[in-house]
Amino acid sequence: MDLLKIAVIGGGSSYTPELIDGFIKCYNEMKVDEIWLVDIEEGKEKLEIVGNLAKRMISNAKLKTKIVLTTDRKEAIRDASFVLTQLRVGGLDARANDERIPIENGIIGQETTGAGGFAKAIRTIPVILDICKDIKSLSKDAWLINFTNPAGIMAEVVNKYTDVKVIGLCNVPITMKHNIAKALDVAVNRIYIELMGLNHFVWGKRVFLDGKDVTDIVIKKLCDGAGLNMNNIPDLDWDPRLLESLGMVPCPYHRYYYMQEEILKEEIESFRNKGLTRAVEVKEIEKELFDIYKDENLNTKPEQLEKRGGAYYSDAAVSLINSIYNDKKDIHTVNILNNGAITNIDNNVVVEVNAVVGKNGPMPICVGAAPNSIKGLIEVVKSYELLTVRAGVDGDRKVALQALSIHPLIPSFSKADKVLNELIDTNKQYLPQFK
Repeated sequence: MDLLKIAVIGGGSSYTPELIDGFIKCYNEMKVDEIWLVDIEEGKEKLEIVGNLAKRMISNAKLKTKIVLTTDRKEAIRDASFVLTQLRVGGLDARANDERIPIENGIIGQETTGAGGFAKAIRTIPVILDICKDIKSLSKDAWLINFTNPAGIMAEVVNKYTDVKVIGLCNVPITMKHNIAKALDVAVNRIYIELMGLNHFVWGKRVFLDGKDVTDIVIKKLCDGAGLNMNNIPDLDWDPRLLESLGMVPCPYHRYYYMQEEILKEEIESFRNKGLTRAVEVKEIEKELFDIYKDENLNTKPEQLEKRGGAYYSDAAVSLINSIYNDKKDIHTVNILNNGAITNIDNNVVVEVNAVVGKNGPMPICVGAAPNSIKGLIEVVKSYELLTVRAGVDGDRKVALQALSIHPLIPSFSKADKVLNELIDTNKQYLPQFK
């Protein structure tokens, strides 16, 4: 790795200043020579706005890192050491449909799980596989660091259909860690969470403060109303009886499962009364952000970016790259093949667990067996993910219908069938595999 080149696919994303900020903070440990921000032609205007802000941020930090803006994905990937994917096929309009169509059919509309997450996955799978082809031909030793949702499904498809080195990454685990540290009023580096599960479906089996098990204390804090949420999820209080009986710390996304009825009611009311889904709100936030990014006097990450929902993204992504590049062998929560981490789950499927990360990549840390209280849930959601991968690669409607029919957020076969037809019809321009 003589030249440290980073390619960011989806470089015109509103998240990019967060990422650039992370590379700036980490420069003393990892001097990045080039960051190539690449986007599609339709995203060129946003790429220019974000890219110019990135250049001002680098200049303000007095760094030598070169920022390159391009719509040529192959040139961005060529000889890159790391390829980061943070793309959204179809943009926020597609996300709005992912949320709207399920809600109109009386089921939860969410962009990364359930019917909405399925639609996002099958749109994204062909693009991710194309990117992997470019990596193998232009930079075969590069690491693919995928932040594109559904991150677990993307890691699964890359592992099953390519030999690209991939690590799936999400900001949920690091957000949980920060929120728990805040609840305990301690520095975040004193907290360690023993995590097990899937992407956006992970539990804190045990929580440690300076090596001491404080799981019960954290659960008590949550029962008393301590915050453990993210900007893009309805902030409903946990039922203390659920937390006490579970004996583990759920992630914010578990509200969609454990509080399905309450969240669905809230989504339907918001949609009927205001025509609002989260995508509509994000559109407004992004409009505000890009107006701010245009300010030629702005040369740092703006505070308003925190509203977007990607808190600690740069901490997670940049520190992971740093661990590989500098062979640090520190611990990260990642989406990788199980390989014995959760002892009663198939070794050859992608899970979200802690791993020791060095120059050879992640080595999963064994967390033991998943308790019966969550094992069944993990198994059924993983089965949904595996079926979604097959459907997304092969364009098989029968397999797609199986995937939606078993998902816990979809209550019946008839609902699955209707929603599937509507989603495929609405997204047909992005689904060449289904033609």
